[in-house]
Formats: sequence, structure tokens, C-alpha cells
Amino acid sequence: MNLLNAKDYIQNFLKIRTKDGDVIPFTLNEPQQRLYDEIRRQWKAGKPVRIIILKARQMGFSTVTEAIIFFLTVTSMYAESMIVAHKDEATANLFRMSKRFYDLLPEPIKPMLRASNAQELVFDRPAKMKSNAQGLSSRIRCATAGGSGVGRSYTLKCLHLSEYAFWPGDKLDTFSGLVQAVPDRPGTLIIIESTANGYDEFKKQWDRSVENQRLGLDGFTPIFFAWFEMSEYRRKPLPGFQRTAEEEDLAQTFGLDDEQLAWRRWCIENNCGGDIDKFHQEYPCTPDEAFISTGRCAFDKHALVLRREQVRKDIWETGKFRIEYDYLEKIKSFRWEPEEGGPIRIRKHPEKGVPYVIGGDTAGTGSDKFVGQVLDNRTGEQVAVLHHQFGERMYAEQMYCLGKFYNTALIGIETNYSTYPEECLEWLGYRNLYVRERFDTYTGKLAQSFGFQTTPKSRPLIIDGLKDVAKYEIQNITDYETLGEMLVFVYDQNWKPQAESGEHDDLVMALAIAHQIRSQQSYQAEPEPGQCVEWTESMWEDYQNASPSEQQMLITKWGRPS
Repeated sequence: MNLLNAKDYIQNFLKIRTKDGDVIPFTLNEPQQRLYDEIRRQWKAGKPVRIIILKARQMGFSTVTEAIIFFLTVTSMYAESMIVAHKDEATANLFRMSKRFYDLLPEPIKPMLRASNAQELVFDRPAKMKSNAQGLSSRIRCATAGGSGVGRSYTLKCLHLSEYAFWPGDKLDTFSGLVQAVPDRPGTLIIIESTANGYDEFKKQWDRSVENQRLGLDGFTPIFFAWFEMSEYRRKPLPGFQRTAEEEDLAQTFGLDDEQLAWRRWCIENNCGGDIDKFHQEYPCTPDEAFISTGRCAFDKHALVLRREQVRKDIWETGKFRIEYDYLEKIKSFRWEPEEGGPIRIRKHPEKGVPYVIGGDTAGTGSDKFVGQVLDNRTGEQVAVLHHQFGERMYAEQMYCLGKFYNTALIGIETNYSTYPEECLEWLGYRNLYVRERFDTYTGKLAQSFGFQTTPKSRPLIIDGLKDVAKYEIQNITDYETLGEMLVFVYDQNWKPQAESGEHDDLVMALAIAHQIRSQQSYQAEPEPGQCVEWTESMWEDYQNASPSEQQMLITKWGRPS
């Protein structure tokens, strides 16, 4: 069983039926070649081949997977292989594909066939054969998911799980039983492939694989194939073809040409019934686009998907603050230390004199991490993110250092679930905390308190503010993970915007708070001593209405007018 020779075997000896009904030699297309290269890389490295594929429709991954499994089965002794599809019709199609591979093989390389029925090909000496010739004792089984105990009694070397997102019944239970039938050894192969089907078990498996890959852990290698990787997905544009604004964004982000955009228009109208969300699911540009949320997203999903793709490869410095304490256990000094995988990620370091704000969200109900979102208050641009499962004291200390680091930024932390981080910042002596007004029921007067309260009145207000940012200034949202949470921030049945079930919204809420508190911080950088600046008309008006001492204070704050 030597996969390194598979491509030559496949292209020289196997035949496939085309969409036009013709039977032709199998030549790998570009996406199939990319999958084959990854399989070959893992095999050559002496690793068990484990791949999960998220794909657009009709790219030929079932075909190339069946071809590889066929090769590995008919060129090896005692090779047990299994193919599991989502419905009986698909199972029958995949079996016919394997049967066609066998029937059209050149006679000199055909292995003996003992049985061929609707479920399996058994490559062994026929029972009625009088010769003592030894067969392969190898087998390809085809089955439909959803049956009781599928694959549990077997020991397999090759396993293909086709259209996993569309399996009926308990997908996870069937999946667990099947993959455990394949030993975790070199020379074995498991391929999961599917188009997306909303937020289901396939998405969870995909997300786990992506996260494991990010952390450098063993597991399934995730591979995504966008629709535009297929060279045949193009059409000649009609006369007078003009790109829409959306199509221009796609062209700029993914390098698409007019023929590809013309095919996209045709496919939306003819294959997807004019439903753009259906097209995104069936023919995605990115994994985000594939996994259509089951709820109504509070933000423009298309804009978020494109923005996420634009920032996906941006490099952020990660690390945390190292702290030295005095005898009272207060912070005496601190320093920034880069650290791979650290809880704070920085896109832009602080600039001298620039005003910053930090919105914070504590780990309360519906969230499992503490968050700090840092904005350049001149523009609202996201420049750093704190995101980690701290204890409350450690969170407050890191926020203290983060705020000091960013020119004593204005900090506003949500206090709905815990006031401790805010109180800790006060105790540590942080001097630029967001102040809110509240009604004191004892005195009957308005009183000032530190920290941000999310209430039935303030919550819609801050979400609407963030929606405006996402609509008009999306370039200021620069963090890949924050944009990901925004994609699953949906309206529930009562039209309350919140994270979809099983997802989180801590990054979203902290960013919304950061934008809401900006008015309590300066919007202009502090000038260098003696620097002249150009004042606006309203600044001159404030200056002329001020007392002499107030005028001097304004000059100190704004800089001497030019």
C-alpha cells in the first residue's frame, strides 16, 4: 500500500463519468490536486492521514477520495475500506463509482473479485474458483449514515465520510463509532468532506480542527475550497456587464474577474433560486460564508465576511504585562513582554499624546472570558485586544497596565455581573475611569458611579452604535476574532440581539462599550509643548466664552492656536 504512486495509477487506469454522461480517463482538477498533495504530504511524513474538507458544491472531492481509497484497497492485502454517505441515493452513486473503477480496469491489473453487490466489493478468490490462487482479502463497503451501529464492528484502514453535515440522526454518535474503527497509525486514512449546513456538528468538528491546527495539535487538517478555485465556474459576461459594489468588493478581496462574477450571477439566479444566502452556503468564498447562521445577524454578514478575509493574515503581537508590586500589593511598575499565545494582542503600539479608550466585559453569564477592547479615540480604530480566562484580580491588573500603557486610556468595564474589577482599579489608583450617572434611591438625587451598566435601555443603544460602526466605518474593526463573534450575534425570537446558542459575545459587547464611552475622552492628540495647532470654529467659540484661567487650561489641553 504505497500512496506515493496513487496519482499515476489513478490517471492511467481509472475512468469516470462526466456531467455530460461521457466516460473518460480521470485527470485531477486543480482542487483535487491540492487535496491529493495534502494527503501525500501526510502519508510521506509517516502520519495517519486525517483531513476535514469544507467545500463548494460539485468540485469532485468524493470522486478523488473514492479513487484514492480504491487504489489503496486493490493494491494491498487485507485492506478494509468504508464509504459512508448521507442518503441511500448518494451511497448507491458512490458504490457505482467504485464499481466502474473496477469494471474498466485493464485486465492485467484487475484483482480477483469475490462479490459485488449494492453494498460492497470484495477483492478475493471467488468461492467457486478451483484454483488455489490467493486473493487480496480486501474490501470496499458502502453504507448510509443513520443506521444503528454503522461501522462499529469493523477495523478499517480507509474511511470516507461524505456530506457529513447532511447526515441524519445523531451525527456525533455515528462519527465516533466510525473513526474509532480506524487505528491511529501511519498507513490509515480518514477523510471527512461536506458542504456546510448551518451551525451543526460538522461546523463544530471544523472549528475544533481549525483551533487544533492553530495550537499546533494533532488532529484533522482543515482544508477549505472556495468556489472560484474551479476553473470551469465562469461564463462570458453579457453585453453591458457592470460590476455592482458587492461584486467589486469580491473582485478586490479575492482577485475575481468578470467571467467568474458573471458565473456567480448566473448561479445565484438559476441554481439557488435568487437566494444569495443559499449561494453563500453552497458556493462559499470563505468558511465564514459557508456556515450560514440560523438566526438573523444583527450586522451585515456579507460585509463581515469580506472584512474578516481582509484582516485574516494580519500579524498581531501577543503577550502580557509583567508586574512588580509594592508592600501593599499595589502595582509599583510593569513592563510589556511579548509572548506567543499571550492573552493580549496588539496591532498598533501607543503613540505619544494619542487618546485611547478601553471597553471591558467581565466573564459573566453567557461568556467565559474577560475582555478589553482598545480604540484609538481619534478614529475609533481597534488597536489592541485583551481576551483571556483570567481571575478577576489578574484581569483588573492587566487592564490597569493596558490602560497605563495606552497613555492612561479611559477605561469603562461592565459591572452587571461583578463590580470587583472596577473596584480593584479604583483601589490601584487608576485615574481615568468611565463615570456614569445613576439615581440614588436614598437621597433621591443623581449620583456618579464608575463602570458601565448594561440595562434594557443602554443595551440597544450600544448595539445600535456598533451597528453604525460596522456599516459606515468597518475598516476600524481590525480583529479577526471580534469579527467572528459579530457574525454569530443574532436576533432571538424576541428580537433581542445576542450570541447564537453555543457561541459567545464578550468581544462584541466590550467593543460596543468602548465605542459608547468615547465621548468622555478627548478626540484629539495632545500637542507637544510649544506646538501650534489649528483650532476649529467650535474650539474658538469655547475659548472666547471662557474665563482667563479657563482659556489657559484650554491652550494647555488643545495646544497654542496657529
